[in-house]
Amino acid sequence: MLFDSDFLKKLEYLSLVSRRVFRGQLLAQRRTMQLGGGIEFADHREYYPGDDYRYLDWNVFARHDELLLKRFQEEEDLHVYLLLDCSRSMAFGDPVKFDYARRVAAALGYIALADLDRVAVVGYAGDIVADLPLTRGKGRILALLKFLEGLETQGSATDLARVVTNLVHRGQRRGLAIVLSDLFDPKGFQGGLDLLRHHRYEPHVVHIVDRKDADPGFKGDIELQDVESGTVRKVTVTERNLRQYRKIFKEFVESVQQYCNSYAIGGALAATEVPFDELLLRMMRAAGALA
Repeated sequence: MLFDSDFLKKLEYLSLVSRRVFRGQLLAQRRTMQLGGGIEFADHREYYPGDDYRYLDWNVFARHDELLLKRFQEEEDLHVYLLLDCSRSMAFGDPVKFDYARRVAAALGYIALADLDRVAVVGYAGDIVADLPLTRGKGRILALLKFLEGLETQGSATDLARVVTNLVHRGQRRGLAIVLSDLFDPKGFQGGLDLLRHHRYEPHVVHIVDRKDADPGFKGDIELQDVESGTVRKVTVTERNLRQYRKIFKEFVESVQQYCNSYAIGGALAATEVPFDELLLRMMRAAGALA
């Protein structure tokens, strides 16, 4: 069972740790702060005819004979978009990468809903294949888990850029966009993340990898099939080929991290042999919140 009672207990523990560590802010990301009728003072601005007298700073007027308005920060709930790769390459691995990604997505969604943030899930492959609209409140966690449990790997080759293009044109409020994927995108993972950044979302990458992604471990005459395109190719794999493959895959993983570092966005390498709750705690530590 994907989400059993033990899994739910771990979610509650992670939620408690998150609230203690981040003071209610998912993955230490900033909440949207607007100037308005909140309670935390931000700064002053000059008074203009028609402004509300209630916000005049009379202490400043008494000392300096200046009419200045107080401005306050108003905290809004964070919008969290979980972009979950449902392409067929995610059906590979032990444990299966897709199951692992769904557990991580469930944990992130649980933390956000418990903190009264708004959460949406977008399942994608070559395009958006499933969609859970923005929802709010801890009572919605069962609906979130049911949605995730009902997802299946499907679709054509991954196209994150196309998915993000459709997502950003919905006219929704910007927020934290967490991409959970093995990032096997024929067009490159960078295009989709670039679009998220340019449209002022806050991307975070959870790069899902299986040990056999890094080292397939087979040699000899074999028949390889691309799980996403269905293309079949007969090849002879030598030890030299394996060394080249390991080198290429290592460079690929490093390129993801370099991209994240270059643009100061969150990036976590999620090896499926690491329990999902340990991954979440490691992400918290990487955010600088735990010693």
